[in-house]
Amino acid sequence: MDPEVEGAVTRMQHVLRHLRRVNAAAFEGADFSEEDNKTLHALLVQPHPVEATPAQLADACHVTRAAMSSRLDRLADGGYVTREVDPIDRRRVIVRPTAAGRHAWEEKVDAGMAREQHLLHALTDREKQQLNSLLRKVLLALE
Repeated sequence: MDPEVEGAVTRMQHVLRHLRRVNAAAFEGADFSEEDNKTLHALLVQPHPVEATPAQLADACHVTRAAMSSRLDRLADGGYVTREVDPIDRRRVIVRPTAAGRHAWEEKVDAGMAREQHLLHALTDREKQQLNSLLRKVLLALE
């Protein structure tokens, strides 16, 4: 056993677990769920952030099509997305964000970035660069 490897892996796991808890708490008790946010995020940052099919969103979010259908029902009921039948291929449904959906997503992205910045607030800018470089090196070696 290499204590440096074990220590690094254990610390990374703790950092990610903490971030997951903080993110979950940010959505606790809200009408707009973390899953809703992840779905809007997938819609707005995909290669064509104007529209997507439910299947594309399900794939991007790594959920079943049935789960995505439930998410889209909530988002449509909340006024965050629209669903329309594709006029060219009537078998397809096109999902588009509304202005309210874009606004909600932008607010959540800003809040999420603030949580992530706080997560690493103990590090200097230089230390964050070093950490980022080292993690990049580890990830590249995994490919």
